[in-house]
Amino acid sequence: MNINKKQTAERIYIALTALFIAALVTSNLIFQKFFSWNPWGLFNFELSVGIIPYPVTFLVTDIISEIYGRKRANQTVVAGLFASLFTLLIIIVSDAATATSWSPISDDEYHKVFGFTFLGIAASMVAYLTAQFIDVQLFHFWKRLTKGKHLWLRNNASTFTSQFIDTFVVLLLLCSFRVIEWELFGVLLLNGFLFKVLVALSDTPFFYLVVTIFRKYFKIDEVGGELEY
Repeated sequence: MNINKKQTAERIYIALTALFIAALVTSNLIFQKFFSWNPWGLFNFELSVGIIPYPVTFLVTDIISEIYGRKRANQTVVAGLFASLFTLLIIIVSDAATATSWSPISDDEYHKVFGFTFLGIAASMVAYLTAQFIDVQLFHFWKRLTKGKHLWLRNNASTFTSQFIDTFVVLLLLCSFRVIEWELFGVLLLNGFLFKVLVALSDTPFFYLVVTIFRKYFKIDEVGGELEY
């Protein structure tokens, strides 16, 4: 690979990692608002708005895993962990700071919005680390098992499993800390997992498109090849 293509590959990797971190941090910050969604009247989803950007993280790690390899995917996961820890620290400090008399947002209002966010981020980090590393490992397990074929299988099989684990663990911790009531655990687990499955299935064509473009541009082996530096 020539120098220009190497530089392009690095810029794309940085952009994908930035997208991953943005989706992860945003989902942790906004998770306390819940909404309902009933597509075509088939099923009434009750979901946290934090679930909207979160599936992007699994799509990005799958793209990085496929093109850049396991090591780079794990590096992205670790980068997301550090970003979450920094966000957690800033939230704790800002929530502890006393608002001035003229502040547009009072201490009570701020705490109502962000008071449980540090618990949400803490729970999310535990679930995130567990699920993301499992996602990367399973992706490469299926890649080896199918000898680099059946891209759709490793994309969805790894994502479905890791998404269920992520949803289960984060809800278990949030209910344990009483951020969410236990009676909502079952319905939110079902709703969250089904929503993530639908998103994973719908983004499969996009995953194929991105991987195909990468392989053609960087001249990567069509069957399970990865970038070489």
